[in-house]
Amino acid sequence: MVTASMARRAAGGAVSTVWSVNKEAPGEGREDRIDNMVDQFDARNVNQVVDPGKRVSPEPPADRPGFELPLLLFAGFRTLIDRLHAELARQGHPDVRPAHGFALQAIAAGGPGGATASDVGRRLGVSKQAAGKTVDRLVALAYAERADDPADARRKLVRLTPRGVDVLTRSAAIFDALRGQWAATLGPERLAGIEDGLRTVVPPETAFRLDATSWLGAP
Repeated sequence: MVTASMARRAAGGAVSTVWSVNKEAPGEGREDRIDNMVDQFDARNVNQVVDPGKRVSPEPPADRPGFELPLLLFAGFRTLIDRLHAELARQGHPDVRPAHGFALQAIAAGGPGGATASDVGRRLGVSKQAAGKTVDRLVALAYAERADDPADARRKLVRLTPRGVDVLTRSAAIFDALRGQWAATLGPERLAGIEDGLRTVVPPETAFRLDATSWLGAP
């Protein structure tokens, strides 16, 4: 994935790090009072007896079960990314994939001097070897190139090529156009409200991470 704010700065060489579930009908006749609940905290189950007088967060409405929220957010993400790549293909970049976008950003985050494979791997949350394979693919597609590190002859740096900068720049413009389509459908104020709400609930340090592909993992 390639993000707009990153791509806008790519041409200048300084790019910041940002690019079916089965539904079960809810049970009926649930008691209003929850006497015991399990909180998930720091990967540990902590039994918590709830005071009868303590306010308990209301359950979601029956027609809006909680699991639909992450699925809808992911569907929105995928819709934008699919449309981005369809347009990139039309504009001359048919081979770039969402995972390539994350890798391009990880490379660009190193600045105009480039980044090492270890740097790329750390930003993507993968091993140096896995990052090297992704870099190999980007080099084959002419989106990146390897160069000697002037500070250490034993190391190689990875840099974006003009074609790599071009795909980031085009992605920024496409994302702006896609956002405009959402604004036309939802209304500018409603869309801005969604964005503001997400900024409120998403921790700032995780908002623009590049390790999404490694986080999803393999099935």
